[in-house]
Amino acid sequence: MTEPVAVIAVCGHEAAYGRALARVVDGGVSVVSNGRELFRSIAEHGRRGEETVVVPMTLGREPALVADTARTLRAVPAAERGTTVLAEPFGTAQHLVGWLRAAAGRGPEDSALLVTAPSGDPFEDAELYRVAALVRRYGRHPLVEVAFSDGDPDLAEGIRRCRLLGARRVTLLPAAFVLPEVPGPDRDAERLPVDLAGTAVSAPALRRVLAERVTDARRRLREHGDDGVGAGLTAADNHGHSHTHPPGEGRSHGHAHTHSPGDAHNHPPGEDHPHDNGPATAHRHHHLSADAADRVVRSIA
Repeated sequence: MTEPVAVIAVCGHEAAYGRALARVVDGGVSVVSNGRELFRSIAEHGRRGEETVVVPMTLGREPALVADTARTLRAVPAAERGTTVLAEPFGTAQHLVGWLRAAAGRGPEDSALLVTAPSGDPFEDAELYRVAALVRRYGRHPLVEVAFSDGDPDLAEGIRRCRLLGARRVTLLPAAFVLPEVPGPDRDAERLPVDLAGTAVSAPALRRVLAERVTDARRRLREHGDDGVGAGLTAADNHGHSHTHPPGEGRSHGHAHTHSPGDAHNHPPGEDHPHDNGPATAHRHHHLSADAADRVVRSIA
């Protein structure tokens, strides 16, 4: 019989700080925002002696949420934290590309795609453009644009751009847990039909993936004694300005990062090893095999 576990889904702007998930997750899951709300939730479960798994609810654009969550866990006194483990984030950018490709495949082939999400910091917004480019590269829709539900370009501007580029129909493709509001007609331009593809991850798939993250975290703690906090603290290390190293400097330090489809490194499936990534920097890479990526797409198709 499986021992009970308390699950905390910690949310950032991709999930409207929890509002987008409160009615979607199973009843026993606590949906909180990071910071004081997460701190109090961990302490409450810890005082009751419950094993607790915290899952950062990002689809891959918000690595800072993972790092901030790890810092919050570390700040809770050990006496109140109890047995608390930080799970892997709900999704990665690579997962997001697969989920969006599957969602796009359910829409009209003659429609332009407008990938939408709440705006984040400049690097999170740039990541959305990269994700959209990969959806176009590996999909069947020739026109894929980006717009932000609360940023620039906004949805109305994104639809206008699609029209100017020759689209006759637009499908909104949410790259977040929260759905955008379809904008009203533009009085200064011909109104295009606008469809909403629905969430990138369906409610049943979301609950299944969340349960998998919890199971994996508990196994990692049980088999390796790893509470996930150390790895979580470094989650946003490569999120920001790119950088180079002067000759002779870089070989003494490394960076942990993953690659999405289209990146320039190729290794046999399952291989994970450190190697030189240019003349001055050593990196450790972990790659999701093509078969594994296809399974991600099939799981929510």
